[in-house]
Amino acid sequence: MTSKLLRGRTLSFLRWPEATDDHAAWRYEKDGGLLIDNGTIIAAGPYAEVAKRAGAGVETIDHRPHLLLPGFIDAHVHFPQMQVIASYGAELLDWLNKYTFPEETKFRNAQHGRRIARLFLDEMLRHGTTTVAAYCSVHKSSAEAFFAESHDRNMLNIAGKVMMDRNAPDGVLDTPQTGYDDTKALIAEWHGKGRQLYAITPRFAITSSPEQMEMATALCREYPDLHMQTHLSENHAEIAFTQELYPWSRDYTDIYEHYGLLGRKSLFGHCIHLSEREADALSQSGSVAVFCPTSNLFLGSGLFDYQRYRRREKPLRIAAATDVGGGTNYSMLRTMDEGYKVIALNGEKLNPFQSFWQLTRGNAEALSVADRVGTLNEGTDADIVVLNAHATPAMRLRMETVETLAEELFLLQTLGDDRAVREVYVAGQPAKSTIAA
Repeated sequence: MTSKLLRGRTLSFLRWPEATDDHAAWRYEKDGGLLIDNGTIIAAGPYAEVAKRAGAGVETIDHRPHLLLPGFIDAHVHFPQMQVIASYGAELLDWLNKYTFPEETKFRNAQHGRRIARLFLDEMLRHGTTTVAAYCSVHKSSAEAFFAESHDRNMLNIAGKVMMDRNAPDGVLDTPQTGYDDTKALIAEWHGKGRQLYAITPRFAITSSPEQMEMATALCREYPDLHMQTHLSENHAEIAFTQELYPWSRDYTDIYEHYGLLGRKSLFGHCIHLSEREADALSQSGSVAVFCPTSNLFLGSGLFDYQRYRRREKPLRIAAATDVGGGTNYSMLRTMDEGYKVIALNGEKLNPFQSFWQLTRGNAEALSVADRVGTLNEGTDADIVVLNAHATPAMRLRMETVETLAEELFLLQTLGDDRAVREVYVAGQPAKSTIAA
């Protein structure tokens, strides 16, 4: 790979921004430069300084007046559900049985899995997302398809084959032993290959028997550095059914606690209806609660209390995610727009710097990958999104009255979508402009 120098307005976060005037929380250059070599950012700062360091002959790509940010990160998404998105009229458990499980049955066909994996990662990149934590189907071949496609694009992605051995159609069930064996084989083949990371993935307690949960425990003990992802406390009927299946449990979280699945690399999708005890358990273990606003609104599941979870005496680590296909959009901009509304319905607000912190550095920290992605720091992987706040007629008109960076970010969050994503770089290579229309 040859070196290249990107020029534009650069924005990267150093920590959580307390307010819109908390300038110490981010680094913004009105005329910034990013020098990239072999997929890594080797210099970042004012363009004039970075250009001197680059020297003569380095290719310069001028993205002015657009914004350059770290690529977006999606902490919870189901790649097999692309043809489930926008399915009408059901709550969680009915929705799974009516739409999701029949769709995921199709992934017995490896060719289908390869096609959807390709289209899924196309869609992520089109919307500016460069890293995801993805659920594959129960079929080993679906995870193979996902990782192969991700590796070909040199993306940093986290994924796993779901483990589920009950309360679903036969076409999407494994057994405790095959779930364990397939997961081990996938870890051996894919974890650490290029930029690929594996997540042990019991779908949720309803679809895993105690025997399978024990297998998930064994895997987490054998591979303590891996991620673990599952679902928790999304829907009242789900919570009630879960506790019927595990009558000894104090609450839903206690089941995962019992099987040793809490921890700093444990990602729990939804976490809407947590008791104080459950929130304490997640906090004390460093587990991550994943906020999925478009999905929670679409399925009528409830309102994630983002600001209270952040401010409580024992705060939660929080990530944000699309949760496609329960989620209704592939865009993290659209996700944070809906997240803003959920938080507003809880009587709070999320300022635009906090939103963009969340979908870049915040999600990277939650996924324990902030040393590699989520910032524009020197030495990190050059995963970058270029945003155009003038992308549509409505945005151009509104931009006539925008005076501050905070207002521009809020406009991008409120009106932006894939059209606002001008280009995406994955490990320093252009990725959006190479996707077939």
